[in-house]
Amino acid sequence: MSTITNGVTWFEVGTDRPEETGHFYTDLFGWAFSEQGTPETSYRVAEPGPEGSIQGAIRDTGGTSPNYAIFYVQVADVADTVRRAETAGGKVLVPTRSNDNGLTFAHLVDPAGNHFGVFTPPAA
Repeated sequence: MSTITNGVTWFEVGTDRPEETGHFYTDLFGWAFSEQGTPETSYRVAEPGPEGSIQGAIRDTGGTSPNYAIFYVQVADVADTVRRAETAGGKVLVPTRSNDNGLTFAHLVDPAGNHFGVFTPPAA
């Protein structure tokens, strides 16, 4: 993953139909995906695209949330970014949390209602 701070470095498409969604993007753009999730949680990571492309994945929501497409900004400190977003008029949709690999993230909404994410990669 990139070491760019405050840049858009990841996207995620959440869907209750990951197989169909993956085929759509493969047919449309030629993207290839590799499964990196678990049998319970599908996470299909897009293979590297042309140089300069951001990376991303398709996440199986299992129907537990609405379908979405979101971009993520890589930040130095997720909790601080969340605090500053709230001060600037944003709202928190998904509070700061970390996954089993140590990746920390949150989902926010800007004052106009646009949904985006922030994350800090796991420590090296």
